[in-house]
Amino acid sequence: MLAKDIMTREVHAAKPDDKVESVTHLMLDNKISGIPVVDDRNHVVGIITEKDLMIRAKELRVPFYLTLFDSIIFLENPIRFNNEVKKYTATKVKDAMTTKVITVDEDTPVSDVVKIMQDKRINRVPVVRNHKLVGIITRNDVLKVLVSQHGQ
Repeated sequence: MLAKDIMTREVHAAKPDDKVESVTHLMLDNKISGIPVVDDRNHVVGIITEKDLMIRAKELRVPFYLTLFDSIIFLENPIRFNNEVKKYTATKVKDAMTTKVITVDEDTPVSDVVKIMQDKRINRVPVVRNHKLVGIITRNDVLKVLVSQHGQ
C-alpha cells in the first residue's frame, strides 16, 4: 500500500502571507491540527500546526542570563527564545510556520510513512508529486487503514 492509497486528497493549505488569524479559524472550523504552507507553484515551504499557534497563547519567558565583565552569558538557549518571540508576535503564516517540513512522495510505501512519523514524532506528512502538494497523511489516516485491515 502506498501513500497515495491512504492520503487525504482535499488538503487545506495556507500561503506564507496569509494572516495567522484566518488560518487559525480555518483549522478550528475544519477540526484539523495542522496544514501545509505552499508557495505560488504549490511547493510545500512550511507547515503550521496547533503547536506553532499555541506559542501565541503562552507567556514568554526570557532566558536566564548573567553578566560577567560586561558580557551577557545565556544559561538557556537564546535561539529558541528568538524563535518563540517571532511566533509570539506573528501576524503572517510565514512568521509562525515551521519551515523544516518532511514530505513524502505519493509512491512511498505506507510502512515508510509510519516509520517517518514515529521516528520524527510528527502527526502529519504532506504528500507530493513532482514536488507539488497532492495530499496529506495524518495519524488518523493510518489508523483508518489499520482498522479496515483488521475488520476484514
